[in-house]
Amino acid sequence: MVEIIRSSFELVAPQSDELGRHFYATLFTRAPETRDLFPVNMEVQRSRLLRALVHVVQMVDQPDDLAPFLQQLGRDHRKFGVIARHYDAVGGALIDAIAHHAGAAWTPTVEKAWTDAYGIVAEAMRAAAEGERGAASWSGRVVAHRRIGWDVAVLTVQTDEPVPFRAGQYVSVETPQRPRLWRYLSPANAPRPDNTLEFHVRVVPGGWVSRAIVAHSEVGQTWRIGPPMGRMAVSPDSTRDLLMVAGGTGMAPIKALLDELVRRPKDALRPRVQVFVGGRTWDDLYDFAALRTLSYDHPWLDVVPVVEEDGTSGAEQGTLADVITRSGSWADHDVLVCGSPAMIRSTVSRMLVAGTPLDRISYDPFTLD
Repeated sequence: MVEIIRSSFELVAPQSDELGRHFYATLFTRAPETRDLFPVNMEVQRSRLLRALVHVVQMVDQPDDLAPFLQQLGRDHRKFGVIARHYDAVGGALIDAIAHHAGAAWTPTVEKAWTDAYGIVAEAMRAAAEGERGAASWSGRVVAHRRIGWDVAVLTVQTDEPVPFRAGQYVSVETPQRPRLWRYLSPANAPRPDNTLEFHVRVVPGGWVSRAIVAHSEVGQTWRIGPPMGRMAVSPDSTRDLLMVAGGTGMAPIKALLDELVRRPKDALRPRVQVFVGGRTWDDLYDFAALRTLSYDHPWLDVVPVVEEDGTSGAEQGTLADVITRSGSWADHDVLVCGSPAMIRSTVSRMLVAGTPLDRISYDPFTLD
């Protein structure tokens, strides 16, 4: 099924712009009420949902990874006001768009593969949404906004009620500058009694939301926060040492996990942790001083800076993948990797070649953002 889906999508992928327009036109015609679920300006949104749908449909042969992800996604989509019949409308629009652009290559066998795969995805999301009784989203107020250079900001948001996240997970956020344009961010702290979440945001090329958050967020503004997602965690029972790899603002979930480890009772099991923090230049390691101070206070923690363009700062030189694999396979460690999708792909693939077992590596690639 998946091979049929992948090969048929390769045929229409060069027409992605036309495919996206066809998909949304069909969806809004068949279910006009769904138009209100999307931002007014569809230029930014146009390809995002379509890419996400194709991505998850192509994962139906990986049930151990896909099932928990879809369950989280179904619960997350409650914040949009998505109801059961919308899943049918989205599936119909997806299949109609691909069929139209595939032409003669759209056979009954191809149609069945897409229909069956989307049915698996939709049913898992629908069941999770219907079984959830918690809040669909939370309201939070910006209580601090600190610029670090021109392209990075650290923000603190305090919610009215506790968001039930675990250290290492991520949440979707909607800001007043970009209504209905939700983006995923990782809290840089474990849950706190005062319900505050710290977010690290870097401007990305063409990033409407990231640019607005960094440059225009103000104390007192209200954000909406969606349900937590992701499976990054440090097992309380593992006896293996930890390797943590953070690129850019991937430092945020790593800091949250370290925060959780620091808060463990003194007699609790606490692994030895080695953290590699990487960036293109030393300036990209915007929060390294805080991590280094943390390592001074906790002998189980060692922090290593890595930069790509120069080695004059006392950092290791090279990409994170280069520096980490120089030291071997890390086969006796649990490995957590956080950063951009490209950085995660590069680092994980190099570690696998070096001999790191796949089941020891954890990452959340944020493929839907």
